[in-house]
Amino acid sequence: MSDLKQLFREKAELVAAKVTSIKSMDEAYAYAAKYVAEKNPCELLIPSSPNTPQPEFAAEKIMAAPELSDEQYAALEKECEANNVKLIKSGMRDYMAGIDAGFTIANAGFVETGSIVQQSNGEELRLATMVSEAHIAVLSASTIYEDSIAAEKLLLELMSGVAYTAVITGPSRTADIERTLAIGAHGPLELHILLLED
Repeated sequence: MSDLKQLFREKAELVAAKVTSIKSMDEAYAYAAKYVAEKNPCELLIPSSPNTPQPEFAAEKIMAAPELSDEQYAALEKECEANNVKLIKSGMRDYMAGIDAGFTIANAGFVETGSIVQQSNGEELRLATMVSEAHIAVLSASTIYEDSIAAEKLLLELMSGVAYTAVITGPSRTADIERTLAIGAHGPLELHILLLED
């Protein structure tokens, strides 16, 4: 397993993901809250001119954490309160372009591409992973697979219902315009993978 973890880290970092090892979910909550508290405000909320009013919530640091259990949400909320970060579970559409980070728990990781697999049962989690400036995902080391073929059984389970399953590789990027690489064009500027030892 340690070889898979190391290979996953190397592959994920090659696609600009930031990988950090953690030993508990409490460490994940502390990491996420501290990251949001210390980051610059969402770039999309910075006024284009001094005369452009900024939305009222722009001064707040906001983290979205949908689909966590009540216990997980309460623990993360405690860390957020200690760091003066507003935590939301729903209502992502009211904060478009104003969510500093989305916090999720990934279902799996693929060594081959340094990707994580994220299943969501509703729009809120999809928005949290797509409109936040940063996506912070907890990945259990025991759910790392060599590739999608090795994870076939899990993928079939994840895709058997009406849920949405995404494979996320690094931060959002595109080179559609004049073949110039742009980070964050269609999603988060950063992907933080918190590798949970289990």
